[in-house]
Amino acid sequence: MATNWTPAAWRQKTASQMPVYEDPEGIAAAEKTLLRYPPLVFAGEARSLRASLRKVAAGEGFLLQGGDCAESFAEFHPDKIRDTFRVLLQMAVVLTFGAAMPVIKVGRMAGQFAKPRSAPTERIGEVELPSYRGDIVNGFDFDAQARRPDPQRMLQAYNQSAATLNLLRAFAQGGYADLHQVHRWTLGFLARSPQGERYHDLANRIDETLQFMAACGITAETTPQLRETEFYTAHEALLLPYEQALTRVDSTTGDWYDVSAHFLWIGDRTRQPDGAHVEFLRGVHNPIGIKCGPSIAPDELVRLLDILNPDDKGGRITLIARMGAGKVAQYLTPLMSRIKAEGRTVIWACDPMHGNTVKSSSGFKTRPFERILAEVREFFAVAGDVDVHPGGVHFELTGEDVTECTGGAQEITDESLSSRYHTACDPRLNANQALELAFLIAEKLKEDRAERDEERRSAAAE
Repeated sequence: MATNWTPAAWRQKTASQMPVYEDPEGIAAAEKTLLRYPPLVFAGEARSLRASLRKVAAGEGFLLQGGDCAESFAEFHPDKIRDTFRVLLQMAVVLTFGAAMPVIKVGRMAGQFAKPRSAPTERIGEVELPSYRGDIVNGFDFDAQARRPDPQRMLQAYNQSAATLNLLRAFAQGGYADLHQVHRWTLGFLARSPQGERYHDLANRIDETLQFMAACGITAETTPQLRETEFYTAHEALLLPYEQALTRVDSTTGDWYDVSAHFLWIGDRTRQPDGAHVEFLRGVHNPIGIKCGPSIAPDELVRLLDILNPDDKGGRITLIARMGAGKVAQYLTPLMSRIKAEGRTVIWACDPMHGNTVKSSSGFKTRPFERILAEVREFFAVAGDVDVHPGGVHFELTGEDVTECTGGAQEITDESLSSRYHTACDPRLNANQALELAFLIAEKLKEDRAERDEERRSAAAE
């Protein structure tokens, strides 16, 4: 894929959004330690994900990405991992039924510790300190010691990621992901939701399907696929010293893989074609994403694809649009149209979170549920107009009952945000809001499928 490339090649480029470490020997020692650590994921797993994503790019699957805005050292707990994993499973089952195609599950977990910032420093009163860049870099508390970038935090991030992955693998393969159990959880959600009645028809159809399968002898005991699932991890490849130290040659293929996660993405602030982050990711064989905000032009996006996927291989690139409600048609249509005209093989996914962050009247950063849903609907509309497959969604969410995004069936208000506002960074959907979105998206996928079926029947009749 990449010629004249090494994992350290990015150091010859301009690297934006990188912390300044005061102790060169300390960062070198941390990198050396990470080089000796085992891989967090395996190259074969990344290849399996890429094969699944190849089907999504061909219109034969759907990508669900979700998880924390930024993982935390202080809030690390198995229950939190379990709850986020569970809501992603529930969303995937609902989306699978609506789309009638496989849903690829990718968690923003086991590595999503670094965060880009709009400014390198933060000021409170007369005090100015380095911005909080995620627990892998520095601490959230506003004091000089906490905000000092500490390379030893990379080792703690690795250890927490390893523990998280261990639990996720146990959940995915140990019976916790049993399809019947997941459906029972969803029925519990419907019983509690103020708008649960609206989604009962779809839930009843899933229930009938499971009963029919059981009558045919297809159960969790006879069919392992019903009690196990494939689950992958992803994060933004932002802190390049950490990513470089976890980049290894695969003994099977001889290719380079970043073994910190199965899937990595380039953020909207670090996608400069001649920048360090693009240089690093062009050489690894993981599936990668590119966040596409309003500022990216079609020519720039084509150039990025030339660099990151010169052979136009399927499953390699996911373009994650993050435009903001009301702006999708204006900014996404030219991008989708150009990439289609170029004949490029990509997945188009929607991130309706980052373009819809506002400051509430109570002073908290929040994301209105209605704006999140509006951007998803606009994304599907543009994809339909351009005639490309709307291949996935990308949410910041948690399995916890937080109050960080307003609206939804729970009708979270500005005034109630303070009751359970736990994020150290950006606001996340809670479990009920995330599952409600899954049902709404499933309805849209089902409608689109019905329209396609009708068009095929009409064409056949002619």
